[in-house]
Amino acid sequence: MKLPALARRDVLATERMDAPDCDPAALARTYARFGIVNALVAGWQVTYLRHLRPLLRRDRPVDVLDVGCGGGDVARALARWARRDGYRLRVLGIDPDARAHAWATGRPAVPGVSFRRALSADLVAEGRRFDVVLSNHLLHHLGDAEFAALLADSRRLARLRVLHSDIARSRWAYALFAAAAVPLAPGSFIRADGLTSIRRSRTAAELRAAVPPGWRVERPWPGRNLLVHEPPHGPGPGPAHDVAGT
Repeated sequence: MKLPALARRDVLATERMDAPDCDPAALARTYARFGIVNALVAGWQVTYLRHLRPLLRRDRPVDVLDVGCGGGDVARALARWARRDGYRLRVLGIDPDARAHAWATGRPAVPGVSFRRALSADLVAEGRRFDVVLSNHLLHHLGDAEFAALLADSRRLARLRVLHSDIARSRWAYALFAAAAVPLAPGSFIRADGLTSIRRSRTAAELRAAVPPGWRVERPWPGRNLLVHEPPHGPGPGPAHDVAGT
């Protein structure tokens, strides 16, 4: 397989599943397989242990907003892990796409998890607040203005912490995903869109250069960027810097 040029983000590349007229059967298969893909590559188990579980309380549920939740697999997984550990999460997953919302609300219910068609700006306008605001595989979809708006909304919505997890672009990540996604590819957009996502994503250095003061970039999992913000009154290790995961 010939690797594409990956020295710069390919901001003109588009994912097939984002097309309004994409094959609905292939889209359904893609949503159905996202749970497997995210379990393998997104590293949310590590992020939960390091960044979310330390904030959980025995005396009350913790409110989490999942922005651009897609099919809702991350929201459901976080609620299950918290319940396993003896805590309660109230997770609201939001996505403006009617197809994603239909898929998320059509799955078996998980206690504490709900979904809504909305943008983060809608919740800011309503004066909503959450303990934690997070997203998975959202940042690479956004243009510069949308990216800045999401960061601003996240800061307004989060009381304690913001966690935006995304792909880190690299040649080895592209080659590895191209091979590993083959079993999940038939009849879905998993492989084609995953490779497009890598081309659109930022390196850690690019992400660090794109964010305002108060944000930091961690690398919690191979091929991942985790963009973190903590309000001045909340917990955190200090000023913005780049942290390599262990």
